[in-house]
Amino acid sequence: MTGTLPLLIIGSGIAGAAAAIDLARAGQRPLIIERNREIGDAICGGFLSWQSLAALERLGLSPQLLGGQPVNEVRLFAGRRMARAPLPQRGMGLSRRALDTALLDQALAAGASVERGISVRTYGPDAVMLSDGATLKPADLFVAHGKYGVAGHQRHPPAKVAADPVVGLRLRLSATRQIAMLVGEAVELFLFDRGYAGLVRQEDGTANLCLAVHKSRLSEAGGKPEVLIAQWGASNGPLGERLAAADPVGPIDAIAAIPYGWRRSSGPDGLWHLGDQAAVIPSLAGEGMGIALSTASSAVASWRQGDRSADWQRRMARRLAPPMTLARIIWALAEHPRWNGAGVALLQQLPMLTGVLARGTRVPGNA
Repeated sequence: MTGTLPLLIIGSGIAGAAAAIDLARAGQRPLIIERNREIGDAICGGFLSWQSLAALERLGLSPQLLGGQPVNEVRLFAGRRMARAPLPQRGMGLSRRALDTALLDQALAAGASVERGISVRTYGPDAVMLSDGATLKPADLFVAHGKYGVAGHQRHPPAKVAADPVVGLRLRLSATRQIAMLVGEAVELFLFDRGYAGLVRQEDGTANLCLAVHKSRLSEAGGKPEVLIAQWGASNGPLGERLAAADPVGPIDAIAAIPYGWRRSSGPDGLWHLGDQAAVIPSLAGEGMGIALSTASSAVASWRQGDRSADWQRRMARRLAPPMTLARIIWALAEHPRWNGAGVALLQQLPMLTGVLARGTRVPGNA
């Protein structure tokens, strides 16, 4: 495959498909190239905030059409403490397979196209080099390949994360009456030493358990995710109760070296970096999918106005700075055993503070 293309998108996930929808609505015919031959279920917390739902509705995907699990409450657990508070507005639990399928279907219906099973070796403003040796030369390139790296485009996390890298784990729990009763319409966060776990029910009644853990803590469990999860369940009664209430669905999925806290402050003209290639917010904030949607819509709007991508990338970095900074502070406290219990105790006394933090970790103007 060699040739010249007007607009090219690397990655068919949330950011790539959302950008394709907006570009197609603007009269373009963007081509998405995707390394996976089928839509999978990416390692992701699966929580959509109220702002993300508004962004999806603008793209033609209403909450009713998505059919996810309503989420009205957040609960935080640390040791024997538990705090709970209503979300500022209703959110949703939805699997990435369901969301990515809906977004890509919408993009194709709008006029975009997709080529699957194509891996990118590297890319630059002038050319995309594929693993089979072919070269594509797009006029503009929208980069949306998620958390996965591409040679020559490394993301360097903050020093703390670089010194003790973060591993992402995901375990799905079967749909049972007990899980429905225990979790209900809530997103739950369990805080531990050097890690945390998030739990939310999804559209099919299963529960999505995602963990972010530093490598040093996983090593103490012998490098075995199943041992770590069992240890955390034994040390936290509510989490242990949920693990006992359902069976695992499939294996534990893992992704290494997630650069939480990183954001791109610059980039060359002709490259529009979206989603996790623009910033990687700590997952306990529940705004990763919001960043994907926000960067996609903002980049396409700037492209349509004739802006330089380098200027847009700098503006986007400034816009993402407040929620990223707040999320990093919350993350540092949440995974420190001296502070996470005190933090949950404070939220017990001031539940309204939970809503303030939830609003503060949203992307400004994301709707």
